[in-house]
Amino acid sequence: MALLKRFALAAFIGLAVYFAILGGEYSSLDVKRIRKEHDEKSKSLMEITRFNDSLRAWADSVESDSATIERLSRERYGMIRVGEIIYRIAQPEDSISISETH
Repeated sequence: MALLKRFALAAFIGLAVYFAILGGEYSSLDVKRIRKEHDEKSKSLMEITRFNDSLRAWADSVESDSATIERLSRERYGMIRVGEIIYRIAQPEDSISISETH
């Protein structure tokens, strides 16, 4: 009889441990997985927020900062001020190198 009680107690403890770790609506493994997903989503959200902030700052400077507007005009559209001369150095596409002529 004592052996049966010990076995029943061990089985009950085993089932309780099993239920505590793997049972219920959210098992310990589910909670661990959900926490990991939450951490990854939080990191992703922080990166997106930083990127969004930098885009917002860039948009503000493009709208209101005359130095930024001038730099963009010069870089993207080749615009110059009155009285400036622009020099463009380009490689000819169909040039023949010296080694090919000899």
